[in-house]
Order: sequence, then structure tokens, then C-alpha cells
Amino acid sequence: MALFLPVSYSRSLVILSIMVAVLASYVALDLARRVTSSGPRAARWWWASGSVAMGTGIWSMHFVGMMAFSLPVAIGYDPLTTGWSWLAAVAVSGIALQIASRPQLRRTHLLVGALAMGAGICAMHYTGMFAMQMLPGIVWAWGWVLVSALIAVGASLASLLIFFWMRTHPGGRVWRWQIAAALVMGAAIAGMHYSGMMAAHFPPGSICRASSGLRGSGLGVLVGLGSLTLLGVTLLASIQDARLQSHKAKWASSLQEANQALTRIAFQDPLTKLANLLRFQDRLEHCIAQADRQGHRVCLLFVDLDGFKPVNDTLGHPAGDEVLRLIAARLLTVARSTDTVARIGGDEFVVLMEQVDDRASASLLAERLIESIKQVIELDAHELMLSASVGIAVYPDDSDAARLMPNADAAMYHAKQAGKGTYRYYSSEMDAGSERLLDLQRDLRLALNRGEFLLHYQPKVAAATGRLSSVEALLRWQHPERGLVAPGMFIAEAERFGLIVEMGAWVLNEACRQAAEWWRGGARIPVAVNVSALQFRDEALVGTVQQVLQRYALPPEMLTLELTESVAMNDVEHSLRILSRFNELGVKIAIDDFGTGYSSLAYLRRFTPQELKIDRSFVQDIETDTDARVLVGAIIQLAHALGLSVVAEGVETAGQQALLSAQGCNELQGYLFSRPMPAQMVLSYIATQHLAVRAATV
Repeated sequence: MALFLPVSYSRSLVILSIMVAVLASYVALDLARRVTSSGPRAARWWWASGSVAMGTGIWSMHFVGMMAFSLPVAIGYDPLTTGWSWLAAVAVSGIALQIASRPQLRRTHLLVGALAMGAGICAMHYTGMFAMQMLPGIVWAWGWVLVSALIAVGASLASLLIFFWMRTHPGGRVWRWQIAAALVMGAAIAGMHYSGMMAAHFPPGSICRASSGLRGSGLGVLVGLGSLTLLGVTLLASIQDARLQSHKAKWASSLQEANQALTRIAFQDPLTKLANLLRFQDRLEHCIAQADRQGHRVCLLFVDLDGFKPVNDTLGHPAGDEVLRLIAARLLTVARSTDTVARIGGDEFVVLMEQVDDRASASLLAERLIESIKQVIELDAHELMLSASVGIAVYPDDSDAARLMPNADAAMYHAKQAGKGTYRYYSSEMDAGSERLLDLQRDLRLALNRGEFLLHYQPKVAAATGRLSSVEALLRWQHPERGLVAPGMFIAEAERFGLIVEMGAWVLNEACRQAAEWWRGGARIPVAVNVSALQFRDEALVGTVQQVLQRYALPPEMLTLELTESVAMNDVEHSLRILSRFNELGVKIAIDDFGTGYSSLAYLRRFTPQELKIDRSFVQDIETDTDARVLVGAIIQLAHALGLSVVAEGVETAGQQALLSAQGCNELQGYLFSRPMPAQMVLSYIATQHLAVRAATV
């Protein structure tokens, strides 16, 4: 008589169980990466759901393998005990994913984890075996039991090492290693199961008390296919989540790179690549603080070019820009390596000398600067001769920190009055020059009372059609003696004198009145108005805008308020509050001169403007400068991604128009289409556009 009952296996179910083991291993590797690459909340979700899916897969391999097993007597499995074996498999999977998500896999974690997982796998297997409820009990071959336990611990150890290696070696071809690792892990899990089965012997006359429980090859096939389906769905969800995370990461990286690029240029003059006013002011504060600590002097040289305006008038702005770049290069060559050279606007430059012990050092540098600028400039077929007037102010000798720049400016004016091409130190006697400022202040106040201000309107055209889409209101001063004065000649002084708020209110009222007049006449022409920093800081601004719109019955969407990014970023919380109220009112907001101030894409998204205006300094170089073209393209793409319309300023050539249109710019503004014009000429301009379009289509 045989010592034990003969056993047999269903080959198809054995193969199905091994397939489940391999797929469960592959999904486990993928879930380990999801847990470690996701955020805290998503990682917890992937850990919980992954533990269930992975545990169910491992348990299914075991259960299908049990269904493949048969004896000469009827056998089945107790549902409750089988359920406990499933819980053991889920617990093992949770331990594996938890250990795999650790930032570092230390030796103690590895050993303890492998032992815990091995014990869990053994608990799953042998609990499942006890679910048969055999009488008499199963006779165990303890050598095979030990072999199955060692395989379980070894498989767990290998799984943890593979988990950690897969997590620390991301890349496009890792999936090949993942397949190979899944085959190894699946074979190990199957090997543990079937070695454990080899350990079980059944005496003759054995009966299965759970023969009426879970049984049948059909149930094994159903569980195996169901497990494959669950694992497949889990894998697809993991792959889809990985793709979404990849897209988010690329978008975040793109935003970060663009923000870093804009931050770099925030402190750089776009034309000359020198430091700009923001960078200069930041450096000046640092120098003053250092001078106070160490007892040094700080010298500021204010450099203004003599005879530069005729260059622009006769040779054009591109030639003038090239001259400014050449001058900037000369200043950098002459200045010391520790000096800060900045362009603060137009043809005005400053040189900040740090840690100066002797005032004579500033005199020597001023002489070198003047001599360098005097050198002939060869530009195409022209030879240009310029000079420079330099004003010097010294801290703390003759200027406090707040007056260092104005005093150097005043000294520069005295150098010009002394015949130009020379330098002067600031002295208190120069304050007599303030009489000129007082005269200008008086004239500006009289201009408001006498109605000497007027508005010109520059068209913005749709890039797609070339037709007028809106206009920008630009302030002009009809001075009784000087004639028509451009805003660059008086706006800065108006801000200094505190007149800009009153002037801004007049501009807003007149622009809305004119837009309402066009509206009533049947012409829908939205108008944009510039808002100064002082205006924007006034809490009454929103109420003023609302009153003006009601006064002229002008729809709020017909008005756009333009403010520079520097103004918006000056007080973020105030800006968010004011801009939110304008959005509720229905008035559009445009960020003007984008790219020249401190740009933060994170705050830009919170400001919720409707429009970005790319500064002319970028537009003018896009035909010849690859960096400018790439930067403009990046700004347009990011603006569109945030749902913003983009306007390009300073468009002067057909080539610029073509490039901007090709990059997706929405509106264009510049001399190529029209110079600023009086209100009465706007309707004529529109009529001329219609005639041109009609003639082009005939």
C-alpha cells in the first residue's frame, strides 16, 4: 500500500498561475515607481490601491495553483480561511510598497523587510493549504518547507532590491529591465508556491472536510482571468498617471525655465545688456550699507551723451540703438571690474563706484569715460563723433543716500552748461538748478487748468486681418511756447510733483468720453489707458473708473487699463485686490512692457489679466537676434497657455509683422501701421483700411 495519496496538476492552470505571478510582479514594479514619484496624497492612494491590486495578484497565483492541484478524493477550500490567506497577500504587498518608497534602502530595512515579506508569503501559502481542512492532517516534508521559506525570503529580498534599483534608474529603456525583473520575480513566487506544495503529503484514507467549499477548475480559471483583468486595469491606470505626471512635469519645467529667463532679464537692460534701473537701485542700497559698515565712500557718475538725438533723427532708431550698444561696451571696458555700469533710460548711463577711498578715483574714471566716448564711431558708411557730460556725487561727503542720484543728475546738467564733454562734482550751489524744475511744475499745473493737454490715439491691429481692433490713448501737451510736447519730456516730472494722479484722471475721462462718442456714432473702438504707479496705489481708482463709465454709458469691456509689470509687482496683495475688483467690474487689464520688469509667472496667473504687451525692445531685434525671437515666442506661448491675448509694441517693419504673426501674436501696434493720431483722424483711418481691404479683394 502506498504511503501517500498520488497528486496531479492541471497543466493549463499551472501555466495560468505562472502568468498571473509574472504580471503581478510587473505591476508591482510599476506601482513602486508610482508611489515614489507621486505627491503625498497621491502616493497614499497608490500605496493603498496598489497593495490591494498587487496582493490580489499574488494571492490569485497561489489560488489558481491550488485549483490546479488534485487528489484521488474530492477536495475544496474553506472560504473564510482562504480569505485570511488573501489578507496576508495584501499585507505583504503593503509592506513591499512601503519599504520601496523609502528615500534610502538601508541594510536593516532590507533584511527586516525581506524577512517580514517572506513570512507573509509563507503565511498566505500555508493558510491557503490549511483551508483544505484535511483529516488526518497533512504530513509535511520539513526540508521542502524550509526550501519554500528560503525561496520566499530570497524572492522578497530580490524584489526589494529590484524595486529600489528601478526607482533610482528612471529612463526610456527601463521597461526592458522591468520585464526581465518581472520574469525573475514571477518565477521565484511560483517556485515558492510549488515547492511548498511539494512539502505536503496526504496519507491514504484522507478526506477533505472543505470539499463542499471553493473548488473546481472553472473557479480557478475565473479567478485567474479576473486577476489578470484587475492587474491589467491597474497597469493601464498607472501608465496613464505616469503620462499625466510627465506632462505636468514638462509644463512645470517650462514655466520654471521661462520664469528664470524673465527673472534674469528683469535686472538687465534689453538693448545694451547692462544692468537696468532696478538692478542699479538694488546694488546702490547694498553699497551704501557696506560703506556705512566699513567707512568707505561711494561715488556715482551720471553719464549723459551729448549730440545723440540727431543720430536717431537722421539715421533712424536702429542706428541709434547700435550706437548705444557700442557706448555701453566702451563703458564696461573703462570701468573697474568692481563697478556697476547701468543704463537707466534713453542715452543716460550711471557708473557706481564701490569702496572708494579717494575722490580723485572718480575724477580719473570720469576722464577715461569721456575720452573713450569721444573716439570715432564707425557705423556703416558714417563716422560719428559724440561726447559725454558726467556728473559726480559722493556719499557721504556731499550727498546722503536718498539724494545721490538727483545730485549726480544736477552735476551732469552743470557739466553740460559748462560746455559739454566734461565732468563736474555736485555742490550745494547747484541747487539753484531747481528753479528750472519749479518752472516746469508751474507750467504743468497751468496746463491742467488751461486745458493744454490732449490725447492722440495709436491703433492696434489684429495680426490675422490687419484691421483696427482697438486704440491706445497717449497723452500730449500743447505747450503755448514749446509746441506739441511728447510725454517723455514731462511725465517723469509730473510723477515727481504729484500731478500724475490728476493728469491720469483727465486722461481716463477724456478717453472714455471719446470712446463713448465713437460708440454712439456706430463705431465700436475699444480704448486702452495707461495707469501710473501713483494712480494704481490710490484705493479710489476703481470707484473713479466706475463713475466715468457710468457718466458716459460706456460698456466696461470697451476700456482696457494698462499697467507695467513692475507696478503690479510692487505690492502684490494690493494689486490682487484692485485687479479682482476691476475683473468684477468687467474692465480689461493689460500688463504693459512685459519682460522689462520683475516677471513672476506665478503671480501673473493670479493677477488674471486679459492681455500681455511685449515691450518694443524685444520686438525690434526679432529679425536679427535669435535670442529675442525665441524669447518673444516663449512669451506668446506661455501667454496663450494662460488664456491671455498678446499685443506686440513697436512693430516697424514688415519682417517683424510676419514673424510675430507666425508666432501667434494676437495684435500688433507700431509705426508700420500708424503713428498716434488725433481722435478725428481715427474714423478716417478705419475707412481707409476698409477701402484697402476691398481693393485687395477685387
